[in-house]
Amino acid sequence: MLTFVGLGLYDERSVTVEGRDAIAAADRAFAEFYTSRLVGAGVDDLEDYHDTTIEVRDRAGVEQNPEPILDAAEDGDAVFLTAGDTMISTTHVDLRLRAADRGIETRVVHAPTAESAASSLTGLQNYRFGKATTLPFEWAHGADGVPASVVETVEANRERGLHTLVYLDIKVDHPSVDGDAYMTASEAAGLLAEHWDPDALGVVVARAGAPDATVRADRLGALAESDFGDPLHLLVVPGDLHHVEADALAGLAGAPEDAL
Repeated sequence: MLTFVGLGLYDERSVTVEGRDAIAAADRAFAEFYTSRLVGAGVDDLEDYHDTTIEVRDRAGVEQNPEPILDAAEDGDAVFLTAGDTMISTTHVDLRLRAADRGIETRVVHAPTAESAASSLTGLQNYRFGKATTLPFEWAHGADGVPASVVETVEANRERGLHTLVYLDIKVDHPSVDGDAYMTASEAAGLLAEHWDPDALGVVVARAGAPDATVRADRLGALAESDFGDPLHLLVVPGDLHHVEADALAGLAGAPEDAL
């Protein structure tokens, strides 16, 4: 059996009870933290909380050389751990399909996601979100400014009155940086303000799931000048606002009345 367990949004306690039980019952535990990570807990914290050894795999160890994970699941019970909900990334779907090809039974233990948290914390209705997009670092996509695909996604959603969830780039063990790099919401807002529309409304969600989670709504140009603290950050570009959504952004996120 290979069980995919989402660890939730923030720290070692964010996992569901079902996920905790699956980890306790497993013979071996694997994890990856290159697609996302828990900002409130390290691997040591997870190992102490779950009283187990966790074998962390890098991108190559999941996508190119998954055999140790699959062998462990074939010989016994293995869990594969990821931040957030475990099946959001296509790399995890690929691993599940590889397991199925070998006749290994799989199951999924879900957890909160950044997408669900963005809706919950901002008051924006979840069914009014359109296609999401990811804003990369300029040095990561090899060009200045914002990729055309990002702007096209935002504008296509806005034409339909829909909100856009903008995931912000994460680089883990990248040769271009010392350690890990996390795009901040202010950096993202600055890029969109400079290369798209500084007066457009944006909503920042910082550290969803944490005790000090922060939500702030303002024009992109103003958000670019703010500091939202430690990662992880998200940015939402709203479309048309229902009156309850507008009230929520004003009351919960401090949106100026003239920006709504």
